[in-house]
Amino acid sequence: MNSEPVWAQAAQQFQQTFGDQWGKALQSFGGLDLGQGMSNMPQLSFSPEKLQALQQAYLSEAAELWNTGLTASPTAVDKRFSADAWASNPVAAFSASVYLLNARTLLGLAEAAETDAKTKAKLRFAVEQFMAASAPSNFMCLNAEAQKKAIETKGESIAKGVQNLLKDIQQGHVSMTDESLFEVGKNVATTEGAVVFENDLFQLIEYKPLTAKVYEKPFLVVPPCINKFYILDLQPENSLIRHLVAEGHRTFVISWRNPDDSLQDKTWDDYVGDGPIKAIEVVQEISGAKEINALGFCVGGTLLGTSLAVLAARGEKPVASATLLTTFLDFSDTGILDLFVDEAFVKFREMQLSRGGILKGQELASTFSFLRPNDLVWNYVVGNYLKGETPPPFDLLYWNSDSTNLPGPMYTWYLRNTYFENNLVKPGKVTVCGEKVDLSNVDIPVYIYGSREDHIVPIGGAYASTQHLPGKKRFVMGASGHIAGVINPPSKNKRSYWTNDKLPKTHEEWVKGAKEHPGSWWTDWSSWLKPHAGKQIAAPKSYGKGKYKAIEPAPGRYVRAKA
Repeated sequence: MNSEPVWAQAAQQFQQTFGDQWGKALQSFGGLDLGQGMSNMPQLSFSPEKLQALQQAYLSEAAELWNTGLTASPTAVDKRFSADAWASNPVAAFSASVYLLNARTLLGLAEAAETDAKTKAKLRFAVEQFMAASAPSNFMCLNAEAQKKAIETKGESIAKGVQNLLKDIQQGHVSMTDESLFEVGKNVATTEGAVVFENDLFQLIEYKPLTAKVYEKPFLVVPPCINKFYILDLQPENSLIRHLVAEGHRTFVISWRNPDDSLQDKTWDDYVGDGPIKAIEVVQEISGAKEINALGFCVGGTLLGTSLAVLAARGEKPVASATLLTTFLDFSDTGILDLFVDEAFVKFREMQLSRGGILKGQELASTFSFLRPNDLVWNYVVGNYLKGETPPPFDLLYWNSDSTNLPGPMYTWYLRNTYFENNLVKPGKVTVCGEKVDLSNVDIPVYIYGSREDHIVPIGGAYASTQHLPGKKRFVMGASGHIAGVINPPSKNKRSYWTNDKLPKTHEEWVKGAKEHPGSWWTDWSSWLKPHAGKQIAAPKSYGKGKYKAIEPAPGRYVRAKA
């Protein structure tokens, strides 16, 4: 059996629903081409026994469903069809039940395919995307809940839905929250500070101390350049930056510039040399400290790790300890994103962007949203357009919609040398800023954190860093996902974290000996960081020092630039 029809239907559904821009979103990072290349898919085969079992199960359930007719209700627990309106509308209930049966069968076919693991995973992903897009809840003519609301509001919900659709078309993305209620610097990114340095790539923010004394070793935060830094400073009660300042750390944060055409030639070397390495130098000069502590989050951690390897190759050791949050250094376990990165796609992207150009932020944002299509795409399509609802205010989702661009050369280097070839963990394989990268030279204490349910940096990928850094290491696993697991302040007393002083080869082995602790991992990290911060000294009375003077108040103008 050939898998082409499934892929072709998925492509057609995406293109009809989203148009070309969204239909291409998934290939922006991972290479899933939803409109072309379907004929190149390998032939699939199935064992007669598996096909017969699937066929019998389908016919049995279909016959039962047909016999119950319009009295059927969706039998599977699925929040898309959980409202009373579905159960009370026989036609809608029947359509939902048929859909769920077809979804189970198609996923069963994908699992039964006899092919290599990567092809099977691609097929499973395509089926999941197609089924998410074709759910009856996505269409007004089948969505009983939306129909009921339209009747109750005398059509007002439909009118509001059209307004929401036109607004989202104008802004270029589906609204996940009421974006009009948020403003950077006013009710997100509000921790007091000042910009004390800037270059073409970033502004360096120094934050005002909240304690009379600070630790002598200042703290530098390197956020991901794929997103805005204020995920670490959303509100005072959940701000990791404010937490650091309140703990007595003299805190500096890189605020990456949102690249435009003037930065289209910037490379990975530029982002390392003019990013963390330059920031480390400036923090040293301002503070007068020989050593600092540093944190890297997600891609920021990859940039920080690369920077530390470059500095080590130069015989420099300015960072006393490092913290890596949901970070890849070893890209051998990248989860679902690995499924779509191959030589053909990498070469295609290099042909497009390696000599200059901008990867638009909305492409990456759409890609990551489609990794969880029901929660991050169709949920809002239904709510915004079919029901005419305004999504509730949520600072995290406002940040999630505030996308950032990437320079083409930087992006293509990153794509090939990390996700595709995994070169950072191969000693001397790549040269960055004129130095051979060898992580075994980064001999400093490192705190490594991974989120158990992370779909961006799978927990195994985060753990893999423990096998490549030679210094004393501590690995901690937190509950929840890529963002919610990290942004988990102790005051909320939510979730759990796990620790294990032993660091075996794999995360699976580590988990067997791990101990669960209630609450936030921040408390564990604070205890770990304190001995590496040095003695306490009087807090500075002003921002910057010498030639590094306050340029403008935090959060600065770079973070306000839209993609």
